[in-house]
Amino acid sequence: MFLRELTMSIDHIKGAGPASIQALANAGILNVAGLISRYPRDWEDRSKIVPLKDFRTGAVCTLVRVLAHDWFIAGGSKTLKIFVEDETARAVLVCFNRSFMDKQLLVGNYYRLWGVFHYRFGEIQCTNFETEAAPKRSETEDAVPGKQSAFGRILPIYPLNTGLSQGMLRKLIHQALTQYGGPLENELPEHIRNRDGLFSKADALGAIHFPESLEELETAKQTLIYEELFYLEILVGRRGMERRNALARFGKDRTEGTVFRPSPLQQRLLDRLPFSLTAGQQEAVADINRDMDYPYPMARLLQGDVGSGKTLVSFLGALRIVEQGGQAAVMAPTELLARQHAENAARLLEPLGIRPAFLTGNVRSSGRAALLKSLAAGEIDVVIGTHALFSRDVVYNNLRLVVIDEQHRFGVVQRQAILAKGEHPHLLMMSATPIPRTLALTVFGDMEVSVIRDLPQGRKPVRTHLARESNETKVYDFVFNELSSGRQAYFVYPLIEADTNRSLKDAETMAGRLAGEVFPQFTVALIHSKLDEEEKRKIMEYFRKGEIQVLVATSVVEVGVDVPNATCMVIEHAERFGLAALHQLRGRVGRGDQQSYCFLVYSDALTEDGKTRLKVMLENADGFVIAEEDLKLRGPGHMTGIEQSGYLILGMADPVRDASRLEQARIDAFSMLEKDPSLSTPEYQCVAQVLNRAPPFGTVGL
Repeated sequence: MFLRELTMSIDHIKGAGPASIQALANAGILNVAGLISRYPRDWEDRSKIVPLKDFRTGAVCTLVRVLAHDWFIAGGSKTLKIFVEDETARAVLVCFNRSFMDKQLLVGNYYRLWGVFHYRFGEIQCTNFETEAAPKRSETEDAVPGKQSAFGRILPIYPLNTGLSQGMLRKLIHQALTQYGGPLENELPEHIRNRDGLFSKADALGAIHFPESLEELETAKQTLIYEELFYLEILVGRRGMERRNALARFGKDRTEGTVFRPSPLQQRLLDRLPFSLTAGQQEAVADINRDMDYPYPMARLLQGDVGSGKTLVSFLGALRIVEQGGQAAVMAPTELLARQHAENAARLLEPLGIRPAFLTGNVRSSGRAALLKSLAAGEIDVVIGTHALFSRDVVYNNLRLVVIDEQHRFGVVQRQAILAKGEHPHLLMMSATPIPRTLALTVFGDMEVSVIRDLPQGRKPVRTHLARESNETKVYDFVFNELSSGRQAYFVYPLIEADTNRSLKDAETMAGRLAGEVFPQFTVALIHSKLDEEEKRKIMEYFRKGEIQVLVATSVVEVGVDVPNATCMVIEHAERFGLAALHQLRGRVGRGDQQSYCFLVYSDALTEDGKTRLKVMLENADGFVIAEEDLKLRGPGHMTGIEQSGYLILGMADPVRDASRLEQARIDAFSMLEKDPSLSTPEYQCVAQVLNRAPPFGTVGL
């Protein structure tokens, strides 16, 4: 039996009551497999004594005696303080909202104690702690987690939702493993497990939840990480193989040279443009045209730096589909961006006789009904919008091309939902957030990739400057001169409103200061994510027309309307933004023929790591170089938009942190598929059985 087969409901687990079943269901855990695969987010090593005197080295785990109770007034309420000591030091437990602890921790008694301590007000203090009565020598502890001691072992720490507790999860997961974990079959080929010293499936699951040692925990992690990456690569390899086989049957080779031969409708658009396509755009259009000639649906990722002209390439692809009698859908993550695409489509495509339309959740019901009727009747050629494009009531007449802009902002399920609106339509995913080659080969390993590296003619590289927060007056003076010359500027902040817990500037406060003190001669406006879509649209429209000279914002303008007259981008607390976000924000300027500037204003107390990261922005304009450096500098799990936004969903693996394991998994998976595409030999039987029973657990289709 494989883990994926454990579809019986939670009520089969001994000890699972109605309240716990409901809490688990609210957290999306509906069956035994889902419960067992609720991996810990962390582990606390309570197997070793850490005395009070070593509180600065990490969490304390020790045996203490209660010395006394005391009370003090905090926020108008009586708060309990409990004085304790072990053999090395004395400390204080501050019991905010836990006055009942005076009945649980009795003076003179001994207790096991775990907590993170700090030195405050002249004493060693802890406000977040766990205790339990020290057992008598005659007592034996129950062997069931959740009832047994939370000390003397490595304790799993799970992600929690409302109604769940650590004790509940530990107890139920242990019981589930006891009832169903023993007969689990291995999901990795034996020769791989033996080669790498990996656990069996049952042992890996047991050790990931309740490890006997840190060494056992590490082996369990490596086993589950490799398994997830291996099946990810098996999926990627099989899809790639299917496409290659389809092309081989058609007598085509994707490695053949690409020649730019626009179709008649594409040529009509090109003839109307006041500029020529760049070499990168021409190559991308040629790739797309060639893909559309094949009998197998296109699956192509179009990468291009900010302002490289990807949208125009997608419109040219849409024209090819319209010529073939099909419809195209262009999906953007925000209404602001979708509206810009729709306006450009109207300007560029309507003169050619193309019928574009704009559809978002905010389209009024009366107009929406007529639009949907026209779309279903085939009277609309290109529809542009947001998530509304795959709403249940949206029906297409012949959807043949799906374009997903800023694709990292959409999850896998959302991409599948829009594709399901047609019968195997072509897919073009576009990204202005460059994906490092390390990840692109794996995450999009079953897709073709086009890259536009050159910028349109007349564009000048944005000049980037670093400025200390204490020198921001010089930045304001420079921007003032640009504004006085008729230009416009962005000011971006990490927070919308003031946060008393953080000494950071916020957009709301700074909008008032910039308007009243710094640039009183110019019109200043504020835009952020809490404004409704119509208000944001109006503000951006005024800014684009030049009626607003200074736009104060959060990163909501990272993907926004083109304003060629905007020549200054000022990003305050730049160290608080990821490199990918900084690069995207910098790309908001430099979209005209005037020289543009980006000022990265950083804290006077910037760390060395922060300086290194900002130096990358100073020295590089190529988004792909920046992405690679970001991967090196920021480490595991921090690549913007990779896991959380739907590139892939993994339980234990991190494609950045586990890059070397990922590469090995890719080699193993592709080698296996080349030797035995059907996975029919006994050596690979377990892999075939897993794939035949259900989609690989922990991963989803890309």
